Amino acid sequence: MAVKAFGAYAADRPLEPIDITRRTPGPHDVQIEIAYCGVCHSDLHQVRAEWAGTLWPCVPGHEIVGRVSAVGAHVTRFRDGDLVGVGCIVDSCQHCEDCDAGLENYCDGMIGTYNFPTRDAPGHTLGGYSQRIVVHERYVLRISHPAEQLAAVAPLLCAGITTYSPLRHWQAGPGKKVGVVGIGGLGHMGIKLAHAMGAHVVAFTTSESKREDAKALGADEVVVSRNPDEMAAHAKSFDLILNTVAAPHDLDAFLVLLKRDGTMTLVGAPATPHPSPDVFNLITRRRSIAGSMIGGIPETQEMLDFCAGHGIIADIELIRADEINAAYERMLKGDVKYRFVIDSASLAG
Repeated sequence: MAVKAFGAYAADRPLEPIDITRRTPGPHDVQIEIAYCGVCHSDLHQVRAEWAGTLWPCVPGHEIVGRVSAVGAHVTRFRDGDLVGVGCIVDSCQHCEDCDAGLENYCDGMIGTYNFPTRDAPGHTLGGYSQRIVVHERYVLRISHPAEQLAAVAPLLCAGITTYSPLRHWQAGPGKKVGVVGIGGLGHMGIKLAHAMGAHVVAFTTSESKREDAKALGADEVVVSRNPDEMAAHAKSFDLILNTVAAPHDLDAFLVLLKRDGTMTLVGAPATPHPSPDVFNLITRRRSIAGSMIGGIPETQEMLDFCAGHGIIADIELIRADEINAAYERMLKGDVKYRFVIDSASLAG
């Protein structure tokens, strides 16, 4: 079935209206009329071929929310009209150790919501900058937030789970001191979630102007990372630092703030590598640098339920689909608080 979308035909071309085809729902499929789709920094990296392997046409978008409009004959968990979401995963092998553990995000056969191989036309997955999507029921999430919050729920499907998963894995909570580096799409969610988990939250920003904003998000303290005295005051004190910055930067400045056995988890994905850190900042206190990639389907559902229970949504700016190219340029300048979300109704023209 033909649906309207926004995508690009080459890295040096802007996103534009295109027509794409979605499959007819199979026995285990859920068809979703997309209401809103968040705009992730990954979308920009992929559509501009800053990450290798972009397939054309490229239709980005993996922060998808909407309503079920049809289900396959064997689907029992969803029915027409349900509020649902789709994140970064639309398929996986379903039988490996990772899938069995509910960690489909680490499955070697994981199929991402866009730019991954599929039997559907045109041979690769097309994302949420579109009117409709059809997804196997295993990868569909139930949304229990109020319907009027739906647009602000969309970024939870990537920005939310990308920060929730490492916070849970490294046991952020009461008695733990957690740093969040960067106050953008990911960082603002990290602050909200760590605060709701009961941790003592310190936000790091390069901008003095964001100090009050970070406190309003739930930070107990705010450090301007360009101020050496403010940084030194927190030396050897953090259990966990969640680094959300999607640009190469000096990791040592934050490593020295970890206590013994502390961990800095990288969730921002730069187009080029970070400078290599000084090994002595690791070995002298048994510190760790780790990585974390989104989350599995069960944990994503857990995150959505946690957010609904704690009244957590993203801070968003709603845009029309035809404003996406300007939004990308603003996103590169950090000119958004804190996530753009496309109103999919604007795709109709």
